[in-house]
Amino acid sequence: MSYNANDLSVLAYANGFTLWHYRTTDVASSVDNQGYFDEAGDVFRSGDMILANTGTGGTSAAGLFLVSSAAAGMVDVADLLAVGTTNTD
Repeated sequence: MSYNANDLSVLAYANGFTLWHYRTTDVASSVDNQGYFDEAGDVFRSGDMILANTGTGGTSAAGLFLVSSAAAGMVDVADLLAVGTTNTD
């Protein structure tokens, strides 16, 4: 799949920083590829963070993406910093 603007929302904004939420059926390794968020290049700034739920259609993951760079319609995010671990119970 690809980026869907309807799945991106602002959670908080202060002092030039935005915390976003993004939900997608795409797996984290696809979302963190350079260019995935290029369509949203006009809203992201370097240093923004995206709280994400990825792989919602199968193997889900949750965590944070750091917006590494965002300029002229080109967005790159760092690899997902995962939240939570596998439940071993």
